[in-house]
Amino acid sequence: VQLVESGGGSVQAGGSLRLSCAASAYAYSGSCMGWVRQAAGKKREVVATQGYDGRTTYRGSVKGRFTVSRDNAKDTLHLTMNDLRPEDTGRYYCASDPTYGADCYLGIETTFRYFGQGTQVTVS
Repeated sequence: VQLVESGGGSVQAGGSLRLSCAASAYAYSGSCMGWVRQAAGKKREVVATQGYDGRTTYRGSVKGRFTVSRDNAKDTLHLTMNDLRPEDTGRYYCASDPTYGADCYLGIETTFRYFGQGTQVTVS
């Protein structure tokens, strides 16, 4: 399983970033995927999920600001983040779990099996 994130960085509040996750075929095709973040001293939390069926779920604090999407031609998952806030600061991990199949039916309560190394997002 391979999940490789890119696109993190430092931005001012109100700014935007787009994260990308290049996935191996096993991690991508037919899998529930999502983005999980961890702020310093806090537990990991699921930010957004997208099943292979295309359906999405979002944590309440990011609804309307973040958009998760898939590029099925490139086995890539994206997270577009707008109107970033200091509380969005953290390490963002791409996550996958093929055992759920195409439907992330647990939404933001999904416990993923596989994670990438993460990419840091800092909002000041």
